[in-house]
Amino acid sequence: MKNLKITKNYSPNFNKKKRIKNQLKFIILHYTGMRSEKDALTRLTNIQSGVASHYLIKLDGKIVSLVPDLYIAWHAGISSWKTYKSLNKNSIGIEIVNPGHQFGYKNFSKKQIGSLMNLIRILSQKYTINKKNVLGHSDIAPDRKKDPGEKFPWESLAKKKLSIWHGLNKKKLKKIRKKKCDNMFEKKFLYNLSKIGYSREGRKIVSKSKYLSSCIKAFQRRFRPELINGKIDQECLLISQKLI
Repeated sequence: MKNLKITKNYSPNFNKKKRIKNQLKFIILHYTGMRSEKDALTRLTNIQSGVASHYLIKLDGKIVSLVPDLYIAWHAGISSWKTYKSLNKNSIGIEIVNPGHQFGYKNFSKKQIGSLMNLIRILSQKYTINKKNVLGHSDIAPDRKKDPGEKFPWESLAKKKLSIWHGLNKKKLKKIRKKKCDNMFEKKFLYNLSKIGYSREGRKIVSKSKYLSSCIKAFQRRFRPELINGKIDQECLLISQKLI
């Protein structure tokens, strides 16, 4: 890839049928959620794991290509966003090395984020991917996933026009945090959630109330990381209004 040094370590975990460029609509960001970088790379290249992303960003910021862009990598799983289902077929997946919530979640390194920004910029331009469609795994699978998590710097990406952010004053937002919404405004928030792209329907094995709470947490994890409680308040409502 021009002006970006990428090493290849191809995984067997992808569909062999090639896609065309205009099928690529999304970039999905993940953390590896493994104890070590070595464990993550081993899993992503092991045929028995059945998972892979297109790229892996190491702790030192080095980028590894695991699956060529125009092939379907197995990274998103059961997922949905707006009218799209099973986003593997329409997305490029990027894994960022981080132990995740299970093994001691930590901040992403500056080198990782710098490399990620460069990679997103190139991919977005190459495949005409809208910045609104640069998403986290938790956005498209809120009842299953938390990654890349609340420590991921979405605001920094938005400042580089690589993703979206609400841009509201944080001090003013804090004043209305935890302030309850009445029933009408709760419904308004849920409407906004759908307009942003979050699916209102989860897997059949998950209750509607539990799935809805997961969606709210995914929204908070992405746009209000200071408090992730699955409850609608005035701060969430105002942020959602700004995003639609």
